[in-house]
Amino acid sequence: MAELSNRLNRLAPSATLAMSQKSSEMKAQGIDVINMSVGEPDFMTPDHIKEAGKKAIDDNFSKYSPVPGYPALKEAISTKLKKENNLDYSTKEIIVGTGGKQGVCNTIMALIDEGDEVIIPAPYWVSYPQMVKLAGGEPVIIRAGFEQEFKITPEQLEEAITPKTKMLVLCSPSNPTGSVYSQEELNELAKVILKHENLFVLSDEIYEHINYVGYSASIASYPGMKERVVICNGVSKAYAMTGWRLGWVAAPEWIVKGINKLQGQYTSGTSSVSQMAAVAAYNGSQQCVEDMRQAFERRRNLIVKLAKEIPGFEVNVPQGAFYLFPKISNFFGKSDGERTINNSTDFALYLLEVGHVATVGGDAFGDPDCFRMSYATSDENIVEALRRIKEVVSKLK
Repeated sequence: MAELSNRLNRLAPSATLAMSQKSSEMKAQGIDVINMSVGEPDFMTPDHIKEAGKKAIDDNFSKYSPVPGYPALKEAISTKLKKENNLDYSTKEIIVGTGGKQGVCNTIMALIDEGDEVIIPAPYWVSYPQMVKLAGGEPVIIRAGFEQEFKITPEQLEEAITPKTKMLVLCSPSNPTGSVYSQEELNELAKVILKHENLFVLSDEIYEHINYVGYSASIASYPGMKERVVICNGVSKAYAMTGWRLGWVAAPEWIVKGINKLQGQYTSGTSSVSQMAAVAAYNGSQQCVEDMRQAFERRRNLIVKLAKEIPGFEVNVPQGAFYLFPKISNFFGKSDGERTINNSTDFALYLLEVGHVATVGGDAFGDPDCFRMSYATSDENIVEALRRIKEVVSKLK
């Protein structure tokens, strides 16, 4: 009997997409489900960006685009990196792709060989370990739990490094926890990295503008680190442009050339219309980014307050992104008389099937004691969702 490739059989399906699909199916049956499982801003793309997309269509930007992206967009990204991050990248050190996810996967595929180890702090975004496996690499998980604000220490990093270690994946602000590494913390990690000659950092900075501590630092800004760091970013989260599928990578030129070679063989250049919209996003007023950030901060404060009022929840205060990652291991072994909660996946399914609130269990993110709620939704939805959660978990004895 014919079978799928071993490469594919090694992969796990995306838990976040699975929960979102399950909630959609329940909604289609007429059940009122509040979906807090997806990492997507609920805002619409700002008007001036949409207008640029429409203009691109009228101006006949309808042909194949260059594999690494239009020069105008790479210039806009270079300017953004200089102005916002104080980092100097030429257009030859920047490549545009079809979403931030492709940028991350391209980087891993370009640098990781069979048997190479990739250090991934847990909790992690569900796709990192799977992408490493796809490249033939070995994910090495460092646990950074609730007690340490979900951030790894330099000592933990040093301990995990072996002669086979090729890459560290960092995501700050973090999905799923919202934790943000300070400049000082990144500097301490950089000191460890610089001691190991062949160690690179994939720095996923897609949430950089959704932070509540002022400035989101990049590890590439530490002296000596630019040659070791691949920055992966895009327009999805900051500009509410998830469906435009536009991400980019900034890295040493030899890495960008490698990604260009890879991309040339399987997707080629990304959407021409999306690129012109992204030029408008980066070159236009950034007030829309700040307006959305303020809304997310207000929602963060609201969901933290309400979650702390639920007996059995342990809640930290996330400093960025739009996720809350409460510790709920207090409920393990408890039952409502019909079903028993054995782990965080059980807990998330209980919230969905009994409370009609879609979340994602922490097992998928490498932390089985917690679960993830996205607060990229209205204040009203947050209030109602937390009311439902409080009510159903009170039945667990």
